[in-house]
Amino acid sequence: MTDTALRGGMVMRIAPVSLLGTRRARRLVERNILVYRRSWVFFVSGFFEPFFYLLSIGVGLSKLVPPIHVGHHVVAYTVYVAPGLLASSAMNGATLDSTFNVFFKLKIAKTYDAVLSTPLGPGDVALGELTWALMRATIYSTAFLVVMAGLGYVVSPWAILCLPAAMIISFAFAAVGMAGTTYMRSWQDFDKVSLALIPLFLYSATFYPLSVYPGWLQVVVRCTPLYQGVALLRGLDLGTVSWSLAGHAAYLLVAGCLGLAVATRRMATLLLP
Repeated sequence: MTDTALRGGMVMRIAPVSLLGTRRARRLVERNILVYRRSWVFFVSGFFEPFFYLLSIGVGLSKLVPPIHVGHHVVAYTVYVAPGLLASSAMNGATLDSTFNVFFKLKIAKTYDAVLSTPLGPGDVALGELTWALMRATIYSTAFLVVMAGLGYVVSPWAILCLPAAMIISFAFAAVGMAGTTYMRSWQDFDKVSLALIPLFLYSATFYPLSVYPGWLQVVVRCTPLYQGVALLRGLDLGTVSWSLAGHAAYLLVAGCLGLAVATRRMATLLLP
């Protein structure tokens, strides 16, 4: 093979994902489905953390906290917290696959080196893993939303849009998480993932209104991705629909697209030196 042909082939594999690339990426999704058919316990485990939070708040903490004013609504504390936990469920499900699992396949198992011996390229790998992370997070979000409805924490018919909104949250965190994972060198780097996710979970207006923060901290929180997701889902669940919700969704979509672009380029750099 000539150098020109070789360079041409590499360019084709690094090029932006096309419709053909989307079909190729499905093969990687199918591979993940086959793997998790025998590890379904690990697949469903990510659902339970926010679910237990919701039950504990509904059984105990909600009895101590008075109703909260949200716009023109006065809602029980559990109703206020539930959309935030739904957003956290979407975040956790997406981040789990796009960080730990991608790092293992990239650095330890060298799975992607084998994948590149097929017609798949780095863009197909990034898109396939992103799709799988999105699927996993969507399953978590769907189950959580069903539990919310069963417990009476769904207030408005607009809540039907919480599922696609949760998918947007998952897309953003999966793409950004995958992009960050391509820069990690060892398992110790995952301490940084926890260092990012725990403050997001605790301080993104998940458990209490943004108004309790001092002014400067409110500005910081408003810029975080999980706050955008919490505000989006809470607005839909309570039926307080406005153009600001479109702004929250746009923020997450832009973050996801940027993350996917970075992840694709970094995959190409790492796998096609």
